[in-house]
Amino acid sequence: MGAKTGVIAYATSFPGAELICCAHFMIDNPSRFPAHLVEAGKGRRLVLHAMHSVVDWVAFAVWEDGRLVRSLSLSPGNGVIEDIGEPYPFELPYWNGEHPVPPTPGRPDEGPYPLPFHPLELGEDALRELLGFTVEGSVEPGDVDAEAVELLGFTVIDPDGPTPEERRAEFEAVVARMGEPRMFTYRPDGSVREVSLDDLG
Repeated sequence: MGAKTGVIAYATSFPGAELICCAHFMIDNPSRFPAHLVEAGKGRRLVLHAMHSVVDWVAFAVWEDGRLVRSLSLSPGNGVIEDIGEPYPFELPYWNGEHPVPPTPGRPDEGPYPLPFHPLELGEDALRELLGFTVEGSVEPGDVDAEAVELLGFTVIDPDGPTPEERRAEFEAVVARMGEPRMFTYRPDGSVREVSLDDLG
C-alpha cells in the first residue's frame, strides 16, 4: 500500500466465510499475494479472484491451509501470465477447446482470438465454483444473489504515511505549481494557438 494514498476496501463477514473486495488485490501473479495475508488465511481456504473487462484479464488462486494449490492469470494481450497447480474440473472444458471465441461480426480480416477461450467467461465460472455467485454470467439455481449482499466500505491508509493535513497540503502545493489553466484552439490550417476566456466569449 502506498504511503501517500488511501485504498478503498469493502468487507463483510458471515459464519464460515469472510469477503474482502479491494483493487489492491488485483495482481498479475496471484502467487505473489502478500505472505501476511496468506498467513491470515491459515486453517481454511483462501480464494483470490480478479477480472478486468477492458483487457479481458482474469486471475484466480486458491490456498488450502496456507498452501497454494492453484493459480491462473491470463489475458489475450499477455497470454498465460501464471499457471500453477492442477486445473480444476470446471476449467477443463475451456482448455479442451469447448468454448472457442467466435469471430467478431463485420471484421473478416480480424485474426483468431489469441486464447482458446474468453478469459472473462472462465472467470465467471470460477466465481460460481469458488465463491457461489457470478457478476455477469447467467444466474443458476443455488447461486448467491450478489446484489443482496451488503458490504461495509473502508478507506485504508498507511499509519506511517502522511496525515490527512499533510496530504491536503501536498495537493495544494501541486495545484499551486500548475499555475493558471491554459486553453488552446485550432487555426484553420490545423495549427494550435492559445486563447483566453475573452476569446471564447
